[in-house]
Amino acid sequence: MGKFPVVETKLEKIVGGGQALGKYTDGRKLFVWGGLPNETVAVQVTKKRSKLIEGRVIDVIAPSSERIEPQDPTSFLSTSPWQIMTPEAEEHYKAALIEEAFELHDIVLPEPIRVKGDGVRYSYRNKVEFSFYWNIEQNKLDLAFFIRGSKGKIPVEGTSLARQEINTLAREIRDILQRKHVEARSLKTLLIRCNQAGDCVWQLYVKDDVKDSITVDEANALSAIGGEIIYSDPRSPASRITERLQSFGTLTLTDKILGTSFTYATESFFQVNIPMYEEALQDMKSWLPSGAVVDMYSGVGTIGLTIGGDNLTLVELDESAVREMHTNIKALNSSAIAVHAASEAALKYINSKATIILDPPRAGLHNDVIDRLLETKPRRIIYLSCNPVTQARDIALLADTYGIRWHTGYNFFPATPHIEHLVVLDLKP
Repeated sequence: MGKFPVVETKLEKIVGGGQALGKYTDGRKLFVWGGLPNETVAVQVTKKRSKLIEGRVIDVIAPSSERIEPQDPTSFLSTSPWQIMTPEAEEHYKAALIEEAFELHDIVLPEPIRVKGDGVRYSYRNKVEFSFYWNIEQNKLDLAFFIRGSKGKIPVEGTSLARQEINTLAREIRDILQRKHVEARSLKTLLIRCNQAGDCVWQLYVKDDVKDSITVDEANALSAIGGEIIYSDPRSPASRITERLQSFGTLTLTDKILGTSFTYATESFFQVNIPMYEEALQDMKSWLPSGAVVDMYSGVGTIGLTIGGDNLTLVELDESAVREMHTNIKALNSSAIAVHAASEAALKYINSKATIILDPPRAGLHNDVIDRLLETKPRRIIYLSCNPVTQARDIALLADTYGIRWHTGYNFFPATPHIEHLVVLDLKP
């Protein structure tokens, strides 16, 4: 960081990415992690671009009344940069970000924005991915998270966002690797997932074939129902499965969502905050008329198979999620049709007689999906989004044909800038 300066600035507001906005010494916008509106702070610059600067707070000179002490004082910026604000402030800023996203596309939401939460701010995550750090001073391996805005890492004992079963298991696996003097350069990440009953499954992603890094006896002694050692091609920074080297015990988890059982793999997409997800599903169900339902971007089928009824089509691109979806359909004795395809390649399933459920990734809807909706004109669209900016963009493209009947936000990820927003769209007369 020596080449970048430390500057003092007065922060103005929270912006879409979750940072606070200030000004650099030359007037350029300064996007800051670890600060709140109306605070005067010292900022370590981490990145310079032609039109903007990025940085993180290293000292709070004049704090906001909304500031609180973070639960993870050394690592909160890595996982949950909004630990520094009160729950009331978090709800306010999340509602403001939704409103700002829709105003950007000249859409006035019909009701005041509400952000629903369940009051649980910590220990809610059922999935965490740890990196590894080699402590040179102590000559040992540590769990770690990446430092936000940097390629560096910070050693950790866990995260307050996770269920304690996850943190405990992570330390157990770290201790085994420490005893064997396994170095961080041979490892990529440790992924741990746990269900609501507290059962955990782990995946250790390695860059080298580390012989006997965890033995059968050691794996059986862990507080987990199963786990895997997975080789992941070091040319890719992501923890992708190149080859499964070793497995122990049970490798899938089972959870109930609104009373419906689902089986899923450790690495697959599955909601990390199930109580809040159930809250959203209850609301979606209340707006779901009888008749045919098409659930696009359906993952392992948790929305459609929970609330979609008997005339259900599920569309999903990810191959492993579709395999699990078939397992869930069979276990539930459901008549649902599973379609393995990208949504833009499954347009024939969007029709005027079905209610369309949309839960796309952060990038939002493919243009071909929007065109098909405008062509076939389903009576109702239920659109759940993890990115209000792309959701607002998509709804603006549908606005001549569809009106917003109802909407609300959900705090699936407390202490972070992430927000889910549900919009019910009805065909205009």
